[in-house]
Amino acid sequence: MIAARHSLHVARYQVRSRLWSRPGLRIAILSDLHVCGRWMPLNKLAHIVAQTNALRPDMVALPGDFLVGHLVGKKPVPAADIAAVLARLRAPLGVFACLGNHDWADCPEARQNGFVSSSLEAAMARAGIHLLINKAAQLANGAYVVGLDSAIGHGTTFRPKPRHDPARAFDNVPDGASVILLAHEPDFFLDQEQPVALQISGHTHGGQIGDLGIWATQPSRYGAKLGYGLKQSEERNLIVSAGIGYGGLPIRAGRSSEIALVEMMPGLASQAGPAAAGTAPAPAPAQARARS
Repeated sequence: MIAARHSLHVARYQVRSRLWSRPGLRIAILSDLHVCGRWMPLNKLAHIVAQTNALRPDMVALPGDFLVGHLVGKKPVPAADIAAVLARLRAPLGVFACLGNHDWADCPEARQNGFVSSSLEAAMARAGIHLLINKAAQLANGAYVVGLDSAIGHGTTFRPKPRHDPARAFDNVPDGASVILLAHEPDFFLDQEQPVALQISGHTHGGQIGDLGIWATQPSRYGAKLGYGLKQSEERNLIVSAGIGYGGLPIRAGRSSEIALVEMMPGLASQAGPAAAGTAPAPAPAQARARS
């Protein structure tokens, strides 16, 4: 049983696109965990994992920022301990992740090795999680998951140390493929126009206190335009999750922590906006097979 005090809001979306030619797919999104001993401890993460498993996703997406950044009263947790809990996630098509800016800027190992590697890399491998750093993996249903490294790296929004390499990430993805993109920062959605059915991002925390937080912290070069929710450009779709953890202060007001649950389906483009709770049909589960 999942303890009620640890249960998160579930933001549900139905997304249709003619760029998606595969069967329907249910995707659970856990973004911006920022695990730390005081405000997002491992026992709370374990409850979030159990709640996610109860949603019975076909695939789980983890779009970065596992490590805690600037946060009052934080007690950082090692990457290996975080990954060990995330290893309990269950999805027939697998669990896929990309790295966020804090997975570089606030990684002790990365700071020591000149940002050559993050401690998340070995930790995720041991946990059986597919960490996609500028590369793609093909699912058993024929679709591709592409993961970009952080566009900010250990820099800032307007003074980035970019690590993402779109050309390399998409190099082995055939033309016309059904693609899901994991990119921690949402700005790539407007920076380039790759034919991606669904981009999954976090980073903004939905402002953490709404649009006021977006303007105060400036997580995106596009202001509040890509702050939260489902965004569309013709057949391309972007979901920006409000995430789970905290930045700066351990408070949320007007933008609660959430698990996002997406029903990705073929067809005409969706109308922007979250689906009403309980209305999204469950696609038939698929067997897992991923290669990178």
